[in-house]
Amino acid sequence: MRVFSIISALVLMGSAGFADPNLRALHSADQAKQWAAVGRLNIGNTGFCSGALIAPDRVLTAAHCVVDSATGQQYKPDTIEFLAGWRDGRASSYGRARRVVVHADYRIQETIDDRSVSADLAIIELQRPMTVNGLKPFGYERQPKVGQTLTVVSYAKNRAEAPSIEESCKVLNRKPRVIISSCSVDFGASGSPIFVIEGGIAKIASVVSAKAEMQGRHVSLGVSLEDPLDELIAQLEKSRGIFRSRKPGQSLADQLGR
Repeated sequence: MRVFSIISALVLMGSAGFADPNLRALHSADQAKQWAAVGRLNIGNTGFCSGALIAPDRVLTAAHCVVDSATGQQYKPDTIEFLAGWRDGRASSYGRARRVVVHADYRIQETIDDRSVSADLAIIELQRPMTVNGLKPFGYERQPKVGQTLTVVSYAKNRAEAPSIEESCKVLNRKPRVIISSCSVDFGASGSPIFVIEGGIAKIASVVSAKAEMQGRHVSLGVSLEDPLDELIAQLEKSRGIFRSRKPGQSLADQLGR
C-alpha cells in the first residue's frame, strides 16, 4: 500500500522517515479510548492518510491527501473510507465519504512553502454521522503559543495498524496561518490532528501537512486552524444547497438549467 505524504523543503529531505523514541503505539482499548475520533483514511486501494472527526459527519484532514498530485483532480468520494479508531484490524466506526471540500486556495506545488501549507486543509463529509461507541468529535484551538506543548495522534508508514501518540513536542514558531513544531511525522501522518490539551480536554490546533528540516533539526509543518478552517467551513456550507438539490439521474448542468 502506497502512503500519501508531502516531503517539505525548508531543506529537502530524502524518502526515508525519521523515528522518534517519544512515539508510543496505542494498542490497548484503554490507551486508545480518548483518541477514538482519530482514524485512518483509506484512499482507494493505493494509500492512506490520517484524519479526525470535528463533527459526527465531518472528518478534517490535509488537502493533499484527497487530491491526486499527478492530475490535480480530487479523488472521488466513493473511493474514500474513514476508519475511526482503527486498531489492530478493527475500527470503532466505518464511514464512506459523501463529498469532499478542499480549501479554495490549495494548489499542488513541487516546492512546499508557507503559502501551500496554509491552505493544505480539507473536510470529508461522511454519508452517515458517526455516533456509536461513544465517539466524540474534537473541538479546535485557534491560538497555540510558541513553546506550548503539543500532542499528535497519527497513523504512518510501518505503524498503519494502530495509532501512535507523541505527547512531548512543542510549537517552535508561528507564521501567518502556519505552525512549525518539533512533532515527528512520517509518510501517512499527513492530515493527522495536532492537539493542545488544556484542563484534560484535547483540541485540534493544527493539521500535519509536511515534514522538513530546519537548521539541522527535524520539524513538522501544519496549517493553523484560525482563518483557514473558518474559510473551509464557509465553503462547505455555501456548496451545501447545490449539493442537496441534486436529483438522481440528472447532471448538475441539467439541474441548474444549463
